[in-house]
Amino acid sequence: MRKEEFGIMGKNDRFGDEVKMRVAVIGLGVIGEVHSQVIRETGNELVAVCDTDTEKLSLYPEVKGYTDYVQMLNEIKPDIVHICTPHYLHAEMILAALNRDIHVLCEKPICIKEMDIPLILEAEKRSNAQLGVCVQNRYNPATLFVQEYLRDKKLISAHGELRWHRDEKYYAQGEWRGKKETEGGGVLINQALHTIDLLQYFCGMPESVSAVCENLSLQGIIDVEDTANVKLYGKNEATMYATNTADKDYPVEIVFQTSAAEVRMQTEGVYIDGIYHDCRAECKRYGKKIYGVGHHGLIYDFYDCVKTGRRFPIGGEEAVKAVKIVLAAYKSGGEEVKIW
Repeated sequence: MRKEEFGIMGKNDRFGDEVKMRVAVIGLGVIGEVHSQVIRETGNELVAVCDTDTEKLSLYPEVKGYTDYVQMLNEIKPDIVHICTPHYLHAEMILAALNRDIHVLCEKPICIKEMDIPLILEAEKRSNAQLGVCVQNRYNPATLFVQEYLRDKKLISAHGELRWHRDEKYYAQGEWRGKKETEGGGVLINQALHTIDLLQYFCGMPESVSAVCENLSLQGIIDVEDTANVKLYGKNEATMYATNTADKDYPVEIVFQTSAAEVRMQTEGVYIDGIYHDCRAECKRYGKKIYGVGHHGLIYDFYDCVKTGRRFPIGGEEAVKAVKIVLAAYKSGGEEVKIW
């Protein structure tokens, strides 16, 4: 397919295989450091970083540091910017980058409010730059294994489970955490968004959803849910249970019922009718173990798309699917509601 059919001619054409792209990072927390590590390993040039915490900027003495991301974008004019900030800042920063024709790779979620979805999608269409969203579990070896296995199988249903531990200390790490206005919600939009994304990725986008969301352990500490039960209605129905009240972080699991077998997918391996298939690859792990090993593959793929003009598979239209499901789930109150 020709580049012009993607609407991303222009900047991409100046990147040859040997030309380094100039990259900037906004947000230097744990996930920002993950992105920075991979950027360095790609061989491209990290030219600027931005964070409101000047102590974090001091950890990057080799590049120019900013506390104002708009000033950074205007002065540095990077080829690519990585957005690794709290949820409520994602939408405005995506728009700022796309409106300047700067390629942007944003951490999940793409946004937390319905009103921002059409704004982002329209900006993506107008821009000469690409938008990518980091739902890295699609690049985990176990996910790729299941994708290949299901290629010639009929999928009937699926169920996902996330049982992690998030306590008062976790939410005290940032003022934005645990607040509806700034985090957008709790376990569903933060920890379980990856699982919801994989459920719709394999089962198809559902038409409606019902959900019950509760705060079972942190009343008075957070104003969002720590536990949720979700049912997705569509061609292949799916269910999910997610909680942050477990005593520790257990492996996330998705069970698929197919016409041929039961497939049980975990982060590092897959059971097919009880027979284990080890999917651990020689992949470097970045950050927390629960992040999986997909960041490396996703970031490299995004950079290849920018250089070649190939459309990145997790652009705006794809990334908003999981967010739409979550926002509909928050409206549900136990009743089935349509996903717009």
